[in-house]
Amino acid sequence: MFGNKKDEGKTKNTGLITPSGSNSLNSLVKGTTIEGTVRSESDIRIDGTIKGKLFCEAKIIIGPTGKVEGEINCSNAVIEGGFDGTIQVKDTLLIKEKAIITGDVTTDKLIVSSGAVFNVNCNMGGTPKSTNPVKQQQQTKTATSVKNGTKSSEKASPLG
Repeated sequence: MFGNKKDEGKTKNTGLITPSGSNSLNSLVKGTTIEGTVRSESDIRIDGTIKGKLFCEAKIIIGPTGKVEGEINCSNAVIEGGFDGTIQVKDTLLIKEKAIITGDVTTDKLIVSSGAVFNVNCNMGGTPKSTNPVKQQQQTKTATSVKNGTKSSEKASPLG
């Protein structure tokens, strides 16, 4: 009635949250637990718990009360809560201040905020670790923990 007919059916993007691919956002609220495999084509926010596999073609956000135990494969991820398992992120993985991450990480870009606990085997560049046992034996494992603004690294020889 008062608007321009050209604008009908269009949604305005305020720039506050930019969804990946669509205007849809799935949400798992605090107090909810899912066990099994979850697949999503649009963004998903987890404030509850997922135990199992999570495949997302867009962005995954694990909120401050959220926890995922298992496997994640997604385009982008922001973790504020807990994660334990294997995560493969095609583009950018952002770890917030209060996040606690353990397991294996494969990502193209990684941002770890001061205060986060980040105890993982990390592979950068989006390429999975080599499956050649001789090559793996020659590599040195690195565990990094970022806590209270201090970064510490331990290097262990593959020979013990």
